[in-house]
Amino acid sequence: MLPTIKIGLIGPESTGKSTLAESLAARFGGMCVPEYARKYVGTLGRPYTYDDVCLIAERNRYEAHTAQGLTFFDTELIITKVWFDEVYHQRPQWLTAPVPKDCRMDFYLLTAPDLPAVPDPLRENLSQPARERLFRLYLAETESTGVPFAIVKGVGHERQARAERILQDWFSGQR
Repeated sequence: MLPTIKIGLIGPESTGKSTLAESLAARFGGMCVPEYARKYVGTLGRPYTYDDVCLIAERNRYEAHTAQGLTFFDTELIITKVWFDEVYHQRPQWLTAPVPKDCRMDFYLLTAPDLPAVPDPLRENLSQPARERLFRLYLAETESTGVPFAIVKGVGHERQARAERILQDWFSGQR
């Protein structure tokens, strides 16, 4: 059985997390866990509530806790944690401290807001100042975990190639 390795993709809205998670999983022969919040909120038919975000956080926690093999997460608890702070100014009790150790990733790829924002009915913070502010919040939360991470920049194939090189280097150091 392969060891469990969890790679989390985090970053502001419209910074290529979904595209990278899917393509990196295919490139390295891993699984991709799609963003649950997008699917969940997209089917609500009403504005989401604090309780909805709690449910999303629990799902993120479950997915991280039960991952096996090489798994790429298109968003995870850091994003949900920051979202609680941004929208509700509070979090569930279990998420007030750093991300629980059993839910932490082994490596994070933090996507920079250097791509043009693409409008979408589910996206809320597409202005460049908002994306940069959220990037700084995600960076601070990521640094607080003590887990290795790298920032991914670039457009299109360049962004993909940089992410692949970052992971190849990290994987090489894990042997």
